[in-house]
Amino acid sequence: MWRNVQALRQISQRTISTASRRLVNRVSENQKIFQEDNGLPVHLKGGAKDSMLYRTTAGLTLFGAMYVTYYLLVSSMPKKPN
Repeated sequence: MWRNVQALRQISQRTISTASRRLVNRVSENQKIFQEDNGLPVHLKGGAKDSMLYRTTAGLTLFGAMYVTYYLLVSSMPKKPN
């Protein structure tokens, strides 16, 4: 039992420790990219991923607005009596 607790403690200390991972500070690189004057809006300066995310969001928003408008129109029409 005590051996299992010791092993669990050792594993948990290994996974929590960040000394083995070397993190690179890339803030200055990102600042150069986002502060560059290339005519792009800031939400598209990240590249293809940002462009796809923007277009997907815009498409879903447009679809949602059309869906709501359609159902508001359908809801406003009186039902036909049988």
